[in-house]
Amino acid sequence: MTTILDLTEEEVAPTGTGTSGAYERLLARLSHQSVVKHFDAYGDIDWDGEDFAIHGSDARFELGDDDPLGATEWYRSQRQEERAQIGLDVVAAKMKMGLQFESILKRGLLEFASNLPNGSPEFRYAYHEVIEEAQHSLMFQEFVNRSGLDALGLKKIDMWQARRIIALGRHFPPLFFAFVLGGEDPIDHVQRKALRKGQELHPLLERIMRIHVTEEARHLSFARQYLKNTVVGLGPIRRAILGIGAPLILSGMAQMMMQPSRQVVRIHGIPRQVISEAYRKNPSHKAETRESLRKVRQLWQELGLLRPGYRAVWRALGLIEGKSAASHAAPDTI
Repeated sequence: MTTILDLTEEEVAPTGTGTSGAYERLLARLSHQSVVKHFDAYGDIDWDGEDFAIHGSDARFELGDDDPLGATEWYRSQRQEERAQIGLDVVAAKMKMGLQFESILKRGLLEFASNLPNGSPEFRYAYHEVIEEAQHSLMFQEFVNRSGLDALGLKKIDMWQARRIIALGRHFPPLFFAFVLGGEDPIDHVQRKALRKGQELHPLLERIMRIHVTEEARHLSFARQYLKNTVVGLGPIRRAILGIGAPLILSGMAQMMMQPSRQVVRIHGIPRQVISEAYRKNPSHKAETRESLRKVRQLWQELGLLRPGYRAVWRALGLIEGKSAASHAAPDTI
């Protein structure tokens, strides 16, 4: 099996990536890493291993006290088996949603690559990423199949609207890569936090998460550096579209990635007031959502897309603290 990388590896881009030559060296490095440090959904996971078997009553699937839903009195009052089953179903539903997001991402990347000229260094890396995302989708679907939940994933209207996102890969790549960061950064934040806190995880879930964060580090690095390399050349209209459109996309993506699906809420009869307590009216959850987008927010500031007018959109969507709260908090750094 391929060796799992340290969680901090491949996050930091080489010094001087603001220049064209440094950007091309970064792409070459990321493409090389995709050759020497990649995973196969079936070759690198022993799906039928005894330790990897999934049981709905496994206590390792229970939501912890640091989880918004897990911290509620309603959740803690459930039988142990029910708490574990809810936790498992939450994971399976998010994996289904994740593979659907990656389907949009792959198709958008292919649109992006189809518009590149011969000799473009982005072409090779884009195809490496498509291959890796396909392996992630296989991995996520296999987990869903074994979880016992007939996970539905995104709503039909979301899948229909996804066609517009895919088209951005060809017609407006910077906004497409804002969508990429909106889907990948929040889940990467959640998975890294889970892996670092030292709590015992189900070994199959841990294996999948470690594979995912290892390769997503490359994908996130590419999206960020592509934006740094291209946004500077955009005209005022496209910069305005990016400045306003990005927070709208990020807000919707973060909420989908960090809350239980409607299907899970319905199956387990989670009361509306519990969802409101855990998510909509929970300052801690709102702060965690903002934290999951911190790197994107810092990037947008670096790109000059967090000036007062744009910042007002972020604040209205809850992606930046209100003025009174922000005055007592440390400012974003670049």
